[in-house]
Amino acid sequence: MIKKILIANRGEIAVRIIRACRELGIRSVAVYSTADRSSLHAQIADEAVCIGAPATKDSYLNMNAVIQAALNTGADAVHPGFGFLSENAEFARLCEKCGITFIGPSYKSIEMLGDKAAAKETMAAAGVPVIPGSEGAVASVEEAKAIAEKAGYPILVKASAGGGGRGIRRVDSPDDLEAQMTAAQQEAKNFFGDDSVYIEKFLINPHHVEIQIIADKHGNYIYLGERDCSMQRRNQKVLEECPSPIVSDDLRRRMGEAAVTAAKQCGYYNAGTIEFLVDDDRNFYFMEMNTRIQVEHPITEEVTGFDLVKAQIEIADGKTLEVKQEDICMNGHAIECRINAENPELDFRPSPGTIKSLYVPGGPGIRIDSTVYQGYTITPYYDSMISKLIAHGRNRDEAIKKMKWALSEFIVEGVDTNIDFQLELIKQPEFLEGSYDIGFLGRYMEKRSKK
Repeated sequence: MIKKILIANRGEIAVRIIRACRELGIRSVAVYSTADRSSLHAQIADEAVCIGAPATKDSYLNMNAVIQAALNTGADAVHPGFGFLSENAEFARLCEKCGITFIGPSYKSIEMLGDKAAAKETMAAAGVPVIPGSEGAVASVEEAKAIAEKAGYPILVKASAGGGGRGIRRVDSPDDLEAQMTAAQQEAKNFFGDDSVYIEKFLINPHHVEIQIIADKHGNYIYLGERDCSMQRRNQKVLEECPSPIVSDDLRRRMGEAAVTAAKQCGYYNAGTIEFLVDDDRNFYFMEMNTRIQVEHPITEEVTGFDLVKAQIEIADGKTLEVKQEDICMNGHAIECRINAENPELDFRPSPGTIKSLYVPGGPGIRIDSTVYQGYTITPYYDSMISKLIAHGRNRDEAIKKMKWALSEFIVEGVDTNIDFQLELIKQPEFLEGSYDIGFLGRYMEKRSKK
């Protein structure tokens, strides 16, 4: 049985995992950089180990330092959270080699799905709908031009090893293809160490809908409904909701079954998310699979009552899923707003600094997953997200009303935040109607800048 877990992450997800460990009676070990000495996760864990300098390559991405910290503290498992090493197959393999349980899928599944082009080929072979484009990575500009011509412009050039919206370029005509392909390859090389790219038909303003699955090591698979992640700025999610306002019961079932098929095809276990694009005719297409817990997992937890993080740990420990697909029901509606230390009026410029005053909302149906406290200093080294505000209601209308007053009560002084901007967004007619798509926020920002 797992007795001690090292959390190879920081911020609110590290805090979330530590709390799950407490509920399961498992000791926790936090790792932190020198910039994170005063971070909440380092303070509330049973043990805390400094693993390096502020730069992520010297700390949270330093596999040897993380593994050594686990060995030195006697941790028999590692939870990677999201980001950093969470989808690094080599790190998962290294954990296995050192006799440490990796709380996630096997390194073989991560390898198979980490290459987006190869993952698309795998899904197509399994009969999962995929977006028209290249069958794998493209080897040359000439090959890319031929594929783009067949798929039809506009197209996207996407990094095979990509994620988080990096290494993606839209191409509207053959004249732009070579330059945009080179730019995508360069960004892919810089962020992922791999410059391979693939071609995909660009669906104009679809909806981004993802299916949460979870599977144990004994061949049991379930899906836990969907999340709508269409509120995006530059391919970065801003707000998510569960269930999606555009998904019917029948579409949910078909997408869920396709997601389970995708997971089975890869011999997948633990938590995973299959991301789809859905067009106006409600056709859906596989986009990618994330082999980790998602930032937006709390809204699924609120609607289904299923604790994903505890389930991750129990599955890694060899336990069998206690629920079957027929046990899963969608109870109400949940919305998550990502609260970032940034200034929306200055092109969302990050706003590091010390929080001088803080008041977080509470009350029925309100959840805060956060890492900050009054007096905490937000450093410039990491992602600007400081909290996730989740509102759960009996229906979508009630969830929106709860979110409105929760955002109105949320006070952070000392740094700029996007709280007022989030409040502005959920008051827009397109959001209230549930008719927004992934192009909405870009159109809204353009219109907003002209006022």
